[in-house]
Amino acid sequence: MSLFRPVTHALRVARTPKTFTAYRLPAMKKQDLINYGQKRTSIVSVHRDTKEDNPEIPFEFTAENMERAKEIIAKYPSQYKKAATMPLLDLGQRQLGFTSISLMNYVAKLVDIPPMRVYEVATFYTMYMRHPMGKFNIQCCTTTPCQLRGSDDIMKAIEDFTKVHPGDTTADKLFTFQEVECLGACANGPMMAINDDFYEDLTYDSTIAILEGFKSGNIPKPGPVSGRKTIEPIEGQTTLLGKEPTDMRKFTRSDL
Repeated sequence: MSLFRPVTHALRVARTPKTFTAYRLPAMKKQDLINYGQKRTSIVSVHRDTKEDNPEIPFEFTAENMERAKEIIAKYPSQYKKAATMPLLDLGQRQLGFTSISLMNYVAKLVDIPPMRVYEVATFYTMYMRHPMGKFNIQCCTTTPCQLRGSDDIMKAIEDFTKVHPGDTTADKLFTFQEVECLGACANGPMMAINDDFYEDLTYDSTIAILEGFKSGNIPKPGPVSGRKTIEPIEGQTTLLGKEPTDMRKFTRSDL
């Protein structure tokens, strides 16, 4: 099933004329279409050995991260330490830069479970990157709320700036670009995540400016770029406009 899912995704994009990426789809053979779909999803569900990712490349936590790993494992009952799989994978990914096959095997040994159980986790959750990544991982949301607010412009801005398509990494290994589903900041769309930080209320120009900051080393402050602090109405406060809060004693029994 997982083999053909990218194909159906690519076909859906190809026959949707208003989709941002539709114009990039030439006539493709079936295998090319499969490769295209797998590349767009940026997710590897079947491991293939490469020189950067194979079981012969050793992995182990640094001394500092091993202490963190021990603290993570200690949070769970000894018979359930397999529950530490996800945070340990995240810790390893932050150390290595991506979730390699050696990292997954290492975590399996730490929590005493078959490696396959770790593979199942790492290939299910999209937060585990199965390719070597750039220094800054750009994830642009194109789900409905963001798309209605102009996520196509944000996608174009990222492509124009990085000169790569979704699923690719720039030649200097600075940026990896991914098109993703909802990141949970729907009220502030369109938005993108760069590593752990959200940038919201974006426009084409503000997206370019943010990426310029990352490239130059002047990393911008995360959050809305429209002047909002959180998700308050952009036009200003619309409720609780009185000078003083309501005195609830006027509406309740005095003996309560």
